[in-house]
Amino acid sequence: MKLYLISDNIDTQVGMRLAGIDGVVLHEPEAIMEAVRKTAENEEIGVLLITEKAADMVKDDIRTFRMNMHRPLIVEIPDRHGSRDIAGSINSMVEESIGLKL
Repeated sequence: MKLYLISDNIDTQVGMRLAGIDGVVLHEPEAIMEAVRKTAENEEIGVLLITEKAADMVKDDIRTFRMNMHRPLIVEIPDRHGSRDIAGSINSMVEESIGLKL
């Protein structure tokens, strides 16, 4: 199983590349979703890392994708500027998917 990165900044991509993780830097919502679709078609990729800013650009599409696809696991990661409320995001996703409020 491989990991793949979709980032909105080059610094995150360079850091992940140093760790052996391939990826792309994209700034347009259409290009981001096209990369998500291509990643889903690749049987070798099991985890898709996406920076928070890139994920925010396609928030609704990512939510739909997570609900309907079993693979890849999509994990939002902070970029060099820090993190937003990741616990709140996880709680929101759990509440939407199974109706359980944490």
